[in-house]
Amino acid sequence: MSGHDEYRNHPNEKPPSRKEMSRRQFLTYTLGGATAFMGAGAVLPMIRFAVDPILHKKGEGEFIKVAEESKITGEPQEFNFELKQQDGWYASTATLTAWIRKNEQGEIYALSPVCKHLGCTVGWNNNKATPDEYHCPCHGARYTKAGKNLAVAPKPLDQYKTKIENGWVYLGDIVPNTEAAKEA
Repeated sequence: MSGHDEYRNHPNEKPPSRKEMSRRQFLTYTLGGATAFMGAGAVLPMIRFAVDPILHKKGEGEFIKVAEESKITGEPQEFNFELKQQDGWYASTATLTAWIRKNEQGEIYALSPVCKHLGCTVGWNNNKATPDEYHCPCHGARYTKAGKNLAVAPKPLDQYKTKIENGWVYLGDIVPNTEAAKEA
């Protein structure tokens, strides 16, 4: 017997056909897809914002022209310089300070004036009780000429990366002090 003959024997049954989607299934799929699309539109920018710093390669910091090489001596000198910053859409200029000098080998290095105790600004030779030292006026921290910590502060002053080019001293990123370790 063929399938056609079976249909004649059971008149209440429909012939086999392709499975069709009901209106309810269609609306469920359509509304679910539209909701997922709109949800992704709201969530993806937030994910991109959170991941964006990871995607940017941190290049080597820029060097900034600060002082003429001929003006640098063995005595620490204070130099102010400006650093242009971009924070999102906001551009600003920060004024920074460095103490620059030559060591006994004639190498130029620069120290950050930020005290490692609580972040105050140190000055050179500004305390008569302790001459030829960096002194922090806030809590009495003291440092040697090379930035080695003597009192109160737990670490030596930080150092700027330096490079000499065309008779000028350029300063880069702040790094841990290597000059203080050379001091006996």
